Amino acid sequence: MRMLVLGAGLQGSACAYDLLQNPEVTEVRLADLNTAHLHEFLAPYSGKNLIPTPLDVRDRNATLALMREADATMSAIPYYFNLDLAKLAVEAGTHFSDLGGNTQIVFEQKKLQAEAQKKNITVIPDCGLAPGMVNILAEHGISRMDHVETVKIFVGGIPETPEPPLNYQIVYSLEGVLDYYTTLSWVVRDGKRVQVKALSEIEPVKFEEGIGELEAFHTAGGLSTMAFRYEGKIPTMEYKTLRYPGHAKIMEAIRDLGLLDNEPVDVKGVRVVPRDLVVSVIGPKLTKPNGRDIVALRVIVEGTKAGKPMKLAWELVDRFDATRGISAMERTTGYSLSITGQMQARGEIGKSGVYTPDECVPAEKYIAELAKRGVMIRELAS
Repeated sequence: MRMLVLGAGLQGSACAYDLLQNPEVTEVRLADLNTAHLHEFLAPYSGKNLIPTPLDVRDRNATLALMREADATMSAIPYYFNLDLAKLAVEAGTHFSDLGGNTQIVFEQKKLQAEAQKKNITVIPDCGLAPGMVNILAEHGISRMDHVETVKIFVGGIPETPEPPLNYQIVYSLEGVLDYYTTLSWVVRDGKRVQVKALSEIEPVKFEEGIGELEAFHTAGGLSTMAFRYEGKIPTMEYKTLRYPGHAKIMEAIRDLGLLDNEPVDVKGVRVVPRDLVVSVIGPKLTKPNGRDIVALRVIVEGTKAGKPMKLAWELVDRFDATRGISAMERTTGYSLSITGQMQARGEIGKSGVYTPDECVPAEKYIAELAKRGVMIRELAS
């Protein structure tokens, strides 16, 4: 298999690393504006199966040429490029997956359904941790019941050693985090799709394995299209982010004071975007080069089977890989993207077209693939 990974950041690099562990993958092109400084865990592969490739994805012809040489393309670059990239992949006739995170773009990608089917390829947006892994697990639970009453998803990336005041460290784009903290979140209540404020409805969630009590609150994007698919079919469905207690209230205050706004304000005669200032000031403070992270996840589905109450739940606690220097967020997000891309290239998705992971990825095989990588999702006893 010849694979193309767009984006040489944290997740793209982890995706490329995982692809390189499969002997069936003969070539991985890791494309980005700057590929001069690869992550240490990729260095042994450079010049062999790994080909760092300078690319500006806004260069249509160059991107299309690379896609035409690949069996599958995986995008780990900002979400706003993914619609154009999906269109190029369909034109090139290559499978395409991305980390997504913006539901409206996913709906635009779904308009490529007929063209993707003609080319006999799959386009799968939202293939990371959340959206991605959590949606596959939720769908797995839904499929095992006759009637579903409630779907609740909790997931978050947290530092192993929290430092006040936010008890948080950057494990992916800070701009992306702030988007989730400022965008209304879709949930299903009483069978109807409604929006709730981000950072709201805080509740405690307890984990073992030395983590203790976390707080969960609404953020956007995690349900992807599931809130739309199951409106009128499932009474309650929601997604919440996990952090250490106290985080949400601090971020809510910062947001409500206008410090996360994107409209410029006058500061002593200079026009300044408040969010840009916040990113510039707190970004370096939340960047912990030697910090180790944890990903905590729990998915709960409740309903009935053969007329009897049924509850299914899955849990994951994944930690920084000290041997390779790969974070838990990279393992759960980048590896998820890699697994999806490999399933596409091997023809294991089973149908062509445009689908979110919960609509097409075989859950049991996906869980088994993660387990091979030491990412252990366990089903909890009901």
